[in-house]
Amino acid sequence: MSKGKRPIIRVEDRSSDTPKWMITYADFIMLILVFFILLFSISQMDEEKFDAIAQSFKEEGLFDSSPSIVPFEDPMDGEEQNDEQLASLMQQIEQYLDKENLQDTVIASRTDRGVVIVLQEQVLFNSGEAEILPQAFSVLDKVGELIEGIPNFVRVEGHTDDRPIQTAQYPSNWELSTARSSSVLRYMLDSHEIESDRFAAVGYGDTRPEVPNDGPANWTLNRRVEIVILNRFYEEESEQ
Repeated sequence: MSKGKRPIIRVEDRSSDTPKWMITYADFIMLILVFFILLFSISQMDEEKFDAIAQSFKEEGLFDSSPSIVPFEDPMDGEEQNDEQLASLMQQIEQYLDKENLQDTVIASRTDRGVVIVLQEQVLFNSGEAEILPQAFSVLDKVGELIEGIPNFVRVEGHTDDRPIQTAQYPSNWELSTARSSSVLRYMLDSHEIESDRFAAVGYGDTRPEVPNDGPANWTLNRRVEIVILNRFYEEESEQ
């Protein structure tokens, strides 16, 4: 070998015999191991040290001064606002009934369910029929006008006495009571700017009498339609 020349060392390039998927798998296992070590570390955290850290944050006012991204509404504030709206609605209905001298045929009351407006059959329909009488339009218009101003759900309920009915149009009291509640609901939706998804029409037939069905006077009281402006915080299950 002549001077000044260095030996040439050849390194043979060879690809690793290890499959590529094993490298990815090993990385995955390592990540899982780190994750469980982290969980273990958290579970072993000294509770006293954690409380001390939390207290220091509280003393610095970090929790109080950092507003939440999600708006928070105090449930009590919502209930109070709902109660005020129903109380105002009840007062306006009473004033209207007194002004129009309708206390004998239209009854309004405040219950756990909300504000309940009871319209007797003679105000709304002829016997055995579900077409609204013209004399009822002014009452329904006033109720619709008041309902427009609040967001509460409204349920229109039809009720009958226990004397059976069997006609071509209404084979039973179920059909009659449902047709009557639907007629009242349809009129209110057609006459006022009210969202239809805030309403429901229900027919109870003779299953929920106001008084015992033991004579003409009580039969009259049980034939009615109730417009219930529901308390938004009322639990329906409590009715059952």
